[in-house]
Amino acid sequence: MAEREESGRGTWGSKIAFILAAAGSAIGLGSLWRFPIMVGRMGGAVYVFAYILAVFFIGFTEMLAELAIGRHTQKNPVGAFEAIRPRSGWKYLGYAGVVTTIAILSYYAVVAGWAFGYLYKTIFGLFRNITWESSAALFNRFVANPWESLFCFLVVMGITTYIISRGVQSGIERFAKILMPLLFILMIFLAFRALTLPGASRGVAFYLKPELSKIDVKVLFFALGQAFYSLSLGMGIMITYGSYISREENLVSSAGWVCFSTTLVAFLAGIIIYPTLFATPDLTPEKFEPSLGLMFQTIPLVIAKLPGGFLFGVLFFILLQVAALTSTVSLLEVPVAFLIDEHKWARPKAALFLGGLSFLLGIPSALSVGASTALTRFGFFNKMDLIFGNILLAVGGLGVLIFLVYFWGIKPALEEIRAGCPRFSLEPLWVFNVRFLAPLAILILLIFIKTITG
Repeated sequence: MAEREESGRGTWGSKIAFILAAAGSAIGLGSLWRFPIMVGRMGGAVYVFAYILAVFFIGFTEMLAELAIGRHTQKNPVGAFEAIRPRSGWKYLGYAGVVTTIAILSYYAVVAGWAFGYLYKTIFGLFRNITWESSAALFNRFVANPWESLFCFLVVMGITTYIISRGVQSGIERFAKILMPLLFILMIFLAFRALTLPGASRGVAFYLKPELSKIDVKVLFFALGQAFYSLSLGMGIMITYGSYISREENLVSSAGWVCFSTTLVAFLAGIIIYPTLFATPDLTPEKFEPSLGLMFQTIPLVIAKLPGGFLFGVLFFILLQVAALTSTVSLLEVPVAFLIDEHKWARPKAALFLGGLSFLLGIPSALSVGASTALTRFGFFNKMDLIFGNILLAVGGLGVLIFLVYFWGIKPALEEIRAGCPRFSLEPLWVFNVRFLAPLAILILLIFIKTITG
């Protein structure tokens, strides 16, 4: 283990370390920031229902497939496909995953920078006596200031690059093991407080009472995209993380815990945000729009209503920053592992190069939110999220399933899964899903992509 860590490649120190790191990657801002926005845009509880179905039937199936490929090959996405099918075109699916992670990191780290910005705003007491109007104005001023936004973005990329340069056990694992459990505890507390606010019941109804007649192809597509985004699927992260798992570990329970914890945090994020929104006196339905700043505009309202809200606010945004960093770290780890495995780069050199590249690529995203610019009018940030955070994740996930079924084989995949789980009770369901349900569902939704995205 130490030998591999020194050579640039690493291993997880324990099963719980992998689960916390993978859950941290999956939870991040995908569950806390992006999921509540999509709930508001897609009609509330019906989207929550579709998302849970997508995680259970497709997300778990895909995650187990990616972990099995990663552990079997002990490689990054490019090396993994090449190891199983040498001198074939499948390695280009791995290249696509590497490119996708860099693209997502370039705009995702911008949002992580907002979390850093809100941490120091909390410390300076800017959320005292805050209202929905003043909270929205504060966020809009923040993202419209290019220097402040770029500075926060740079800080996040600097920290991410440093953590990745330290390796798996010294970097990723150490942060996840200590701080991720604290995030769960604080979110449960904030959710309880939100539910006790006067008028919160309307928000609960919006969030938890689905009108199933409203389910359509668009809701299903974006629920699937959110499942892939939240679970870090379809871009090689779980293949890379799987490559650091020993053969004695149980991939089934690990995948299950990651899916469960990610879904729980997404669920709690919605419980915090929507009851708070509907309990806000100065917020009418006409004023509400699930914008990119939804979480940043809402959380201060909850914190302001808590005794000792200052301390809770500081703690929340510290933990939010940690959650964001576990995701930025996982995104950067994929291309770094590629350069280490395939081109024999030293880990610090690979981390510095790719961290700098991601920052440069993210500048347009940082400048496209807030102030009215050509990038804002073009909708650059939202287009990046649609293309890389929805469409290409679905394409990548479909590619992994086709590769496993027709080019690696169900039998060797099951042998890899059984290595740490001799009694795989969900085997018949997983085989059916990986062979039929998951690829067909993704394919059908991609066929309708033009209609869905307008």
